Amino acid sequence: MSTVRPTRLSVRDALAEAVAGMLRRPGRAVLTALGTVLGVGSFVAVLGLTATISSQIDSRFNVLTATEVTVEDIATRQDEFAGPGFPADAEQRLRAVAGIRSAGVMWTVRLDSTTTVGALPSGGGNAATGISVVAASPGAVAALVPTLQEGRLYDDFAEQSRQRVVVIGDGLAQRLGITTLATRPALYIGQEPFTVAGILADVERKPENLLSVLVPRATAEELWGPPAPTSASMLIATELGAARQVADLAPLALRPDHPEYLKAVPPPDPRMLRSGVTSDLSALFLLLAGICLVIGAVGIANTTLVAVLERTAEIGLRRALGARGRHISAQFLTESATLGALGGLVGTSLGELTVVAVSLARDWTPVIHPATVAAAPLTGLVTGLLAGLYPAWRAARIEPAEALRR
Repeated sequence: MSTVRPTRLSVRDALAEAVAGMLRRPGRAVLTALGTVLGVGSFVAVLGLTATISSQIDSRFNVLTATEVTVEDIATRQDEFAGPGFPADAEQRLRAVAGIRSAGVMWTVRLDSTTTVGALPSGGGNAATGISVVAASPGAVAALVPTLQEGRLYDDFAEQSRQRVVVIGDGLAQRLGITTLATRPALYIGQEPFTVAGILADVERKPENLLSVLVPRATAEELWGPPAPTSASMLIATELGAARQVADLAPLALRPDHPEYLKAVPPPDPRMLRSGVTSDLSALFLLLAGICLVIGAVGIANTTLVAVLERTAEIGLRRALGARGRHISAQFLTESATLGALGGLVGTSLGELTVVAVSLARDWTPVIHPATVAAAPLTGLVTGLLAGLYPAWRAARIEPAEALRR
């Protein structure tokens, strides 16, 4: 009497059946894997871009935020009879403090409501309203880290001699009809004429000043008087790592008699600020990547389920020839997992190319963690495996007799 040997499905046979199933309808297999390609590609791209952007945030915080100190005039808050908090030689006093690149006092000038800024005196037409005039010493302008488009910045000589010169931004120059400095254009603030010394293309700090007219501090005091109480501030650009030391020493160096008249605002801790921003970016991008993977999993599950329904007769024949339910499940799980893994590999490559392309376009240094590259194909495989669970369960429950009757 012969014994019936139990049927079995080896790993090699399962892979061969999975490949045969995919090659039977290659167009469908490609479209099915496309969901995983997009999901894993988005996963790699968003994580890579998050790491890349984080490195750019690190650089920007280190260069700008971590090297900026603001000193505020709070003299009248401490003593109602106190005069201006900043002395006339404020910049010279700070030169004795180590770690300072440039520093200067600035404030928004108080103008009469009828005072306009334009190419002609007030009332002469071609004037613009809503333009602020900012008194800024040469050190304050330098601390803005400006980029000149044309002309030059005013210097200490212009400050000391109270010259009528201004520096404006490119946008404001176009608004006022100033296209070149070759003709030595003049700009009127009220009835006072000023020579436009320079046009700024950009500033790295306080970009709102691109829409203002920058006037030497001493000139502004001579024409419109000293700043209003608590309206003046000092902008200090420091060496990297010296900001907190400068913030501690600046009030004492400026007003050794009353350092309490000045309040130094040091930069925030770049590590805490950076970690907060990057964690928010990571959470958002991971959510988007997760949504993409869910969409890819739904696509694989839907297509695999359709394949199960189309191959009901084939499944019934296999069951009749001795295949068990777990063999049918393993066949479809292997097929969906293979599609997921292939989609994961292609998606990983596309995601890396996306990060590199964006970084090149933005002149960044691309950053992709090795763990992301290693985990992405595995993520595709797991996604395909999970997506195939329900279709494989449905295929295993098909009865041979019922399937063969269809």
